[in-house]
Amino acid sequence: MRLHDIGPAPGATRPRKRVGRGPGSGHGKTAGRGHKGQKSRSGYSRAWYFEGGQMPLVRRVPKRGFHNPFRQEFAEVNVGQLAGFEAGTEVSPETLAERGILKRSETRRVKLLGSGEIAVALKVQVHAASAAAREKVEAAGGSVQILGG
Repeated sequence: MRLHDIGPAPGATRPRKRVGRGPGSGHGKTAGRGHKGQKSRSGYSRAWYFEGGQMPLVRRVPKRGFHNPFRQEFAEVNVGQLAGFEAGTEVSPETLAERGILKRSETRRVKLLGSGEIAVALKVQVHAASAAAREKVEAAGGSVQILGG
């Protein structure tokens, strides 16, 4: 056996359908494209939103809502998720990503929220914190530092 002899097992693949190659093929003349018209021509492609000249749905439906270009998205971390850290640990967005609490891509802006309980004193560094979260961390003997940016 040589390298040029290797191929799929007999019957495993079918030969390519050669359309437009005579009446004997069963796909001669119009090559399965019907008769005339735009769809029979080569290079035809219709946009997925085209509705035959009728006013498209995306233009029939009125515009709604508002997009705030200055909105700041925060990754949310609850106080209860910090319970697994040892006392005295400095908790930053990077350490949260290392523990798997946040994804690496979410460490840009992090907000601490007040759901859950915490009993260990931690030094938490986040970009924003709710009043309830700050109270719970400080009641446990820890501190919350707000990062800039």
